[in-house]
Amino acid sequence: MDVNKNNFLSIEQVQAQFLNKPVNKPTPVSDISFSDILKAKSEAAIAPKELKFSKHAAGRLTDRNISLSTEQLERLNTATKKANEKGIKDSLVLMDQLAFVVNIPNNTVVTALDKSETDLNIFTNIDGAVII
Repeated sequence: MDVNKNNFLSIEQVQAQFLNKPVNKPTPVSDISFSDILKAKSEAAIAPKELKFSKHAAGRLTDRNISLSTEQLERLNTATKKANEKGIKDSLVLMDQLAFVVNIPNNTVVTALDKSETDLNIFTNIDGAVII
């Protein structure tokens, strides 16, 4: 064997020779670059997620006879996005005589109150508010 001509066998070829196993063909390389994959994953990570209602919040809406219109849901989504842009983690959202506490990282409404229950005007466990 001539070392200068680089006639060395690959590990797979040696395995095939001694273990009677077929040589694995290399997997085809994709035309997508690493930067394209990274960009797509980054955009997916910061893409807005659908606003969810926790079981507690859904129960509060039902108990308090609160029904939200499509327009109100859109405004609540917009308020959540604004809170996220400002770095708020747990936000109070005031809208149309209603109050919502929203966990921004999880994009989840934690609880909902109507005008009659906000008489004390005290909200805890929030670090920001959005009034729309």
